[in-house]
Amino acid sequence: MYQSFYGLKEMPFNITPDPRFLFLSPTHQEALQHLKYGVREKKGFIVLVGEVGCGKTTLCRRFLNELDSTKYDTALILNPRVTETQMLKAILTELGETRFGRSQNDLVAQMNKVLLERIEKNRDIVLIIDEAQNLSFEVLEQIRLLSNLETDKQKLLQIVLMGQPELKGILARDELRQLRQRILVHYELRKLTSQDIAEYIRHRITLAGGNGRPFFTRWALWALHYKSRGIPRIVNNLCDKSLLAAFIRESDEVNFWDVRRAVKDMNALTN
Repeated sequence: MYQSFYGLKEMPFNITPDPRFLFLSPTHQEALQHLKYGVREKKGFIVLVGEVGCGKTTLCRRFLNELDSTKYDTALILNPRVTETQMLKAILTELGETRFGRSQNDLVAQMNKVLLERIEKNRDIVLIIDEAQNLSFEVLEQIRLLSNLETDKQKLLQIVLMGQPELKGILARDELRQLRQRILVHYELRKLTSQDIAEYIRHRITLAGGNGRPFFTRWALWALHYKSRGIPRIVNNLCDKSLLAAFIRESDEVNFWDVRRAVKDMNALTN
């Protein structure tokens, strides 16, 4: 409704993980550099954690887009609620395989063969598992065993585990100490600061085609930071509803009361 009123080419606050709209706050920039460093230096295991809605999936897509496709093969697993056998088949499928070994041992042997073939062709393989806090102990152990696949000079597989803060507690379990010892790169996304949020909103409106309008007042930005707790997904939801409230008033200015109305609308959905 408000898109044409404000002269926007597209909706600025969709919650889909579009890497084009990724705002690289200092914490997101650091996280991206940690991912690149871990893969470039072949560190083996990389862990990235962050609260729900902090932008892990969007950051992951940006990271994948920036990997050199002439050098890297990637496998992205979005549904980690699988068995060990299903995980092995999912990874092989992502790597382009269409026929699979019958047993779990056969699948591991096939995985080793596929990885060695890629390495011989000077290609590195990166496995990314999103929502890794949902992995079972058995699957985590299988992933650890996959990390043992190596030549005399390098690991055959670089593994990135991305998940919510609960992942830290899972990895801290005594029975996973062997896996924990292999994690050489770890980063935890921080929430957006009030300054980050102001820049985040300007960034998304500009990308959507905004030309100085709509404008969020200082008190509107304060309320957005306070109510969102610095979580980008909540910022998006509140900004979308706030813009609708300002549009109804036919105003170019989004004020504190527009944000307050957006908060009430969002709270009504959760009560």
